Amino acid sequence: MTEHLFQDDALRGFLAGGYTLVASDQPADFHLEICERLDYVLEKEGNPGNNILPRVPQIQRVFETPSVHSALTRILGPGYVMHPHRYCHLRRPGAKAQGWHKDDYVYDQKVRHHRGRWAMAFYYPQAVTADMGPSSIAPGHQHYNTTAQLEADGAAEMAITGQAGTVAIVNFDSWHRGCVNASNSNRYMLKFQFLRMEEPTPFEAGRWDEIRQDGAASHVWEGTHHDGVASHVWDWLRGSTEKAGDFVGDIDTAVDHLCHGEERARLQAMYSLAALGERAVAPLVDALCSEAAACSESNLATSPANPAGGNPADLATAHALAATGIVAIDALVNLCSHDHWAVRATATDVLGTIGRQGRGAAPALQRALEDENIWVRRNGAEALGTIGDATGVEMLAHILSDEDWRVRLNAAGSLARIGRGSDGALSALKPLLEDENRYVRANALNALQRIDTPESRETLYQYLLVSRWCATTSLESHF
Repeated sequence: MTEHLFQDDALRGFLAGGYTLVASDQPADFHLEICERLDYVLEKEGNPGNNILPRVPQIQRVFETPSVHSALTRILGPGYVMHPHRYCHLRRPGAKAQGWHKDDYVYDQKVRHHRGRWAMAFYYPQAVTADMGPSSIAPGHQHYNTTAQLEADGAAEMAITGQAGTVAIVNFDSWHRGCVNASNSNRYMLKFQFLRMEEPTPFEAGRWDEIRQDGAASHVWEGTHHDGVASHVWDWLRGSTEKAGDFVGDIDTAVDHLCHGEERARLQAMYSLAALGERAVAPLVDALCSEAAACSESNLATSPANPAGGNPADLATAHALAATGIVAIDALVNLCSHDHWAVRATATDVLGTIGRQGRGAAPALQRALEDENIWVRRNGAEALGTIGDATGVEMLAHILSDEDWRVRLNAAGSLARIGRGSDGALSALKPLLEDENRYVRANALNALQRIDTPESRETLYQYLLVSRWCATTSLESHF
């Protein structure tokens, strides 16, 4: 099995570049059969959307191969799950190039956290050459919110090509697009999404090499587009709380770069300030209050970076405070009672981003679930699951009946992350199996699976027995 392990060098490459290419190990006939099934389904029945997996269930075997599973485990941790949104992208001969865009979080306006807890996989069931309309990404630009830097660097675009069975695992926030199909062949790309369910613990993903045992060795990231981000996420994945790098310069100047500089300068300022630790907290809190108030409405707008609209908490100052970690928690708890709703929404989100170190903030996050503002409730619901605090289960169960689907979605998702500790929410989860929103229903099912008691399993089984899909039933074979 060692030949399938996703090694540290590959993980560092993923963090810096935002992608990795993995070969699944099925024979050529397997991928050919999938292509033939896709030809039939899309021609005779149309695109099944999220139902592509139950319609062509053999696809699941691609993600169960040791090479793909190992990569996803190193990136997302043990216990990662497949998201219910998946899609078969068909580019026919003559298809024009798409514009650069990022995927939204399936309509949920989620902050694009640098600690990536989501990833996408692009699977090619046929060999794809450069003229077949391959999917294209921009390595190293995943944390930029605009395409200005990308468009200035013409060499930044990379078309993903490869043999049948190629799987590209990409940072969820990667800029990507479909290229021109100048060939005479259809090109299929099956896009799937995966979620981290458990926060990192020291050495969670097996062997880590010695290159970062001292928490330093910043030279590893030299020459990358945003070495501060990659280094920070590397340490987070290792379960390390140490700050990498040293701060050089004036704090006020760095805060100004953070709030008003061009994107590359902002990214570097985030992690330069975070390296200061406690000294950076007060100026960052002041800057956050100003930035949150100024951007509270503009962040909600739709854009190529956020097709469904953004989250008011997606702020440069918020990313910097999240990177400072535990030393910022007291200040963030205080901000949870701020007069401005956008400040409260941002503080709750940052506390969740900090993760398990933020468990002491659980009472403040539970109070956020009762806030009159939907963004405070939504971000608080997500945060409680990320910190993994089971004391919030009762409150999360209560807001499963919230009028806003985004609150219900994240409350159910958090109960799934908490897992077995959420058994007290079982009676509140059952009605969600009939929720009007398909992704709320999916999160409720995930929670039932992870609670894993006899009652939750029976509820899950009964639901799935009724809703099961028969992959051989079609327009030409009804029964």
